[in-house]
Amino acid sequence: MKYIDLIKNIKQPIFSLQDLRLLHLQIYPYQLSQWFKRGDLIKLKNGLYALVEKSEQLKIETIAFHMYQPSYISLEWALAKYGLIPEITYNCTSVTAKTTRNFKNKFGNFIFRHLKKELFFGYNKIEENGQVYLIAEPEKALIDYIYLNSSKIKTQNDIDELRLNEFELRNLNVKKIKKYALVTNDSGVLKVLKLMKL
Repeated sequence: MKYIDLIKNIKQPIFSLQDLRLLHLQIYPYQLSQWFKRGDLIKLKNGLYALVEKSEQLKIETIAFHMYQPSYISLEWALAKYGLIPEITYNCTSVTAKTTRNFKNKFGNFIFRHLKKELFFGYNKIEENGQVYLIAEPEKALIDYIYLNSSKIKTQNDIDELRLNEFELRNLNVKKIKKYALVTNDSGVLKVLKLMKL
């Protein structure tokens, strides 16, 4: 198969080897390797590629969604997106019900932190220009962050170092935060919320 035939058959910017099999496209590993070396493909991880000519329209969140499932955007990336922390986040952070994994490719670093299955909720499905990804609600992004980092947040000084945006924090649904915190069944999370006066 020629590269031009691949483009005609692949409608989305990202495709996997499984997608090729489902479309009954007979493409050999050496062809993918050639197209990658030639600069026609971007390798996102083993078995997952992006078409260079369609890559400019790709959102980082969509790439993360395709890289490791089930997962949803959360933690620092989501907190920054919602304006809850002031820092620019360079690593795209997600939570997953699978084991913790990190991936690096042309688009950046993608961090997936394990969250137990019972806590895999509180996210929204976003569809923009044909691209899909899942992202935590702001309240859940906060709880996910506290849950996975509560051992490092012990004092008011630790809270201050998070540099949370007080204005945006006040706009969150406190009842929802408390409800999500109780589901974690983690005393450390409740202690941090008490320090935050939530």
